[in-house]
Amino acid sequence: MTVHAFVDESARGGSYLLCATIVEPAHLTTTRRALTTLLLRGARELHFKKEKEPRRRMLIDRMAAMPVTTRLYLGTCAPKTEEAARQRCLALLAQDLLGLRAHRLVLDTREHRDGHDRQTLQVALGFQPSKTELTYEHVDSTAEPLLWISDAVAWCYGAGGDWRRRANPLVTERIEG
Repeated sequence: MTVHAFVDESARGGSYLLCATIVEPAHLTTTRRALTTLLLRGARELHFKKEKEPRRRMLIDRMAAMPVTTRLYLGTCAPKTEEAARQRCLALLAQDLLGLRAHRLVLDTREHRDGHDRQTLQVALGFQPSKTELTYEHVDSTAEPLLWISDAVAWCYGAGGDWRRRANPLVTERIEG
């Protein structure tokens, strides 16, 4: 069975976390719908960093009940080496997605820095990604609710403590990059 992957990141305290939410095609529509019901009136996206603590608890608990899994790619970095850590993690993710027979990779856009991701993915997938059957694109998180899970899990894992415990049911793999 093919899967889709939705990627966002978090960086704090010398750690870089790239989180990929893995969703089977049969669950894409219902999971998107469930996520959009969690939006506050007038909001266009969920962004964990901006949420209040009680709401964060409710959100991660609801996400943990959704039919998705996540994979975390962990890197170490100084502020000036964050991009290199991301690209190491992204290269590992690309190889793992080929093993999972992933069909689509969606990354939260970082505007002018998206080119770095494209270079890494071209090297990892070869210059003819159609042969791998994996397509990739950068999308704004306001347009793709499934990116919100990766944002939440990466934030929780980086925060540690009870937040990490709450996100752990979603995490199936932790890969050092």
